[in-house]
Amino acid sequence: MCAYSPVVSARALTKRYGQTQAVRGIDFSIPAGECFGFLGVNGAGKTTTMKMIYCRIARTSGDLLVLGRDPARDAVAIKQRLGVVAQENDIDPELTVLENLLLYASFFGIGGAQARRRATELLDLLSLTGKERAQVKEISGGMKRRLVIARALVNDPEILVLDEPTTGLDPQARLLVWEKLGALREAGLTLLLTTHYMEEAARLCNRVAIIDEGRILALGTPFELIERFAAADVLELIDAADASALHEQLDGLVVRRERHGDTQYLFCRDSRELLRRLRDLGFDPPRHVARHATLEDVFLNLTGRELVE
Repeated sequence: MCAYSPVVSARALTKRYGQTQAVRGIDFSIPAGECFGFLGVNGAGKTTTMKMIYCRIARTSGDLLVLGRDPARDAVAIKQRLGVVAQENDIDPELTVLENLLLYASFFGIGGAQARRRATELLDLLSLTGKERAQVKEISGGMKRRLVIARALVNDPEILVLDEPTTGLDPQARLLVWEKLGALREAGLTLLLTTHYMEEAARLCNRVAIIDEGRILALGTPFELIERFAAADVLELIDAADASALHEQLDGLVVRRERHGDTQYLFCRDSRELLRRLRDLGFDPPRHVARHATLEDVFLNLTGRELVE
């Protein structure tokens, strides 16, 4: 594999379960050293895509290469070069923290002093030093999640695959996991993650693919997606009279507008300037929120704000 080749590439990648099409012909490529994220709600096709990449399930059609190899033919070789953090913390609760790492290292032919040295390094990296002898059932949820990440790094993988790495964690534990993943990214490890946390995607990912109903709706850096599908700022007008009649008098300040329920969303370049202009025109909303646009705005603008179950 050439140095400039993507470490993961997909073309027209599709997965069907009977009549259900979970992934609908998606295209993407991931270069080495990037943190690439699939952002979407539960059931969007994120986990299915990840499972095809780490050789858990077979694709139905399309092309997929992982580290230059086809998972349909070279699954064993690919798995040796990946680290996988699944949604569930599938670690043995009866073993100690250290025993879990040593057991997993043995699956890759790593044993003895080498395994203990690697385990010690990873426990330090993931802030688990001092917990070596604790049984897994005795440690917190945040520690368990960091242990799963440490375990996925035992074989010194070329790609770390993380399926919703911080779901269910409290804010402090989530921030610590983000810090550790950010350090791995800065060290040059390729990260591939799925998430439905917009802040997580914005904080960690170099590029994001927004996926919904098995299709990639948009792909780019967080900044590019916000520029393309939202705007720099958003002014939310709550329980206010409709401001659409003032549109021509706003000097092009509003670049996109939406209304959902009792809230109007005015996407603009500068929410403070827009609010001043509205007040100059005699429109002074009693309840409003002026804020920067986020990936959440992009996602909702692309997929809609209505709850689908």
